[in-house]
Amino acid sequence: MNGDETNSSGPTRRSIIHSAGAIAGAGLLAGCMGQTSSEADAETKTSTQTDAPTETDTQETTNAPDDSYTVSIEPVGDVQFESVPETWVANNGSWADMGIALGLEPPKAVWLTRRYHTQYYDAIPGLSVDKSDMVSLYQDGVSKELFYELDADVHVMDPNFLMNRFKGWTQADVDEVVSEVAPMFGNCIYAQHYPWHEDYRYYSLYEGFEKLAQVFQRTDRYEAFVELHDEFETNLESVVPAEGDRPAGAVLWGVGDEPEKYYPYIIGDGTGFKHFRDLGVKDALAASDVKDFHGTRAAIDLETLLEVDPEVLLLRGYESKTREEFESTVVDFLQNHETASALTAVENGDIYRAGSLYQGPITNLVLTQRTAESLYGVDEQLYDAQRVADIVAGEF
Repeated sequence: MNGDETNSSGPTRRSIIHSAGAIAGAGLLAGCMGQTSSEADAETKTSTQTDAPTETDTQETTNAPDDSYTVSIEPVGDVQFESVPETWVANNGSWADMGIALGLEPPKAVWLTRRYHTQYYDAIPGLSVDKSDMVSLYQDGVSKELFYELDADVHVMDPNFLMNRFKGWTQADVDEVVSEVAPMFGNCIYAQHYPWHEDYRYYSLYEGFEKLAQVFQRTDRYEAFVELHDEFETNLESVVPAEGDRPAGAVLWGVGDEPEKYYPYIIGDGTGFKHFRDLGVKDALAASDVKDFHGTRAAIDLETLLEVDPEVLLLRGYESKTREEFESTVVDFLQNHETASALTAVENGDIYRAGSLYQGPITNLVLTQRTAESLYGVDEQLYDAQRVADIVAGEF
């Protein structure tokens, strides 16, 4: 699928797919906050919901006699599909991974391709995703014309995110793309701290996954993943230590390969921290005076980190590095730094990559397995990787 493909016939309203209208209400979509994109802000806190699908959600897809169907998600409301979408755009790696789990072709575009860490799929037999033609929506701003050029059948993103993450988009721009190109369908499930997301619900990883499965009419794969995930969480129970024996970690975004300042993240009830919650990791920062980056926009230095002195350092911003590359750069720097070397986590060698915030059903399994191995010395496979591959392929 070529992400640079353009619509030579010019912008036209799609006949196969359209919004049922809930997106247009100005009161539904919050005003622009004028925030700017940054490396540290890219991976942030998420949903307050539980990860179990609800009975209500499983009944929200309705089918009309003409084979059209409607799927509802906040904040956009009801979106009617006259046929199953073939091409799509995803806001980030969370939704992109859900699509891969459903056996879809990769999205034509995501917010930033470098933050969609497709190397996680190396853990799944025979599964790979080529993002060489994938487009980054954010290119020092987001061009409305890019949506016309991509000409996707559906944009899986929260329109509020588009209007509030940087200056430039208005409600009128959103309405135009919905009317002339294709609807938006999504919720900013990875981020819970944004003020424009205070008045409508969040979705957990599996609640969002179910919604996307309904859009693409692949609920059988979703149901197979629910069963696999349930078994996985049962397996986790045997490897997570008793509460008093669980480590207190600090989740931080390190700045550069020689990090002397960090953006602190409090472990939240969202998909990006799901692997830490499921593994019972305690939050060293939550018990300190250090405030979450999203509330302060401020970094902390090594002296402040030494005052907290977490048992484990869980560092974001290094997922493009292999474990060996991470250890030969970041870990080596910390071990040889006068202040950092006094940290308990550094003295004990408990410094790990924290994993991307953008987690879907596959990447969550991979990252939870990796973190269990790092924190608890787990040496058995906690999920069936071949079964993941089979579900993606529709063989179940």
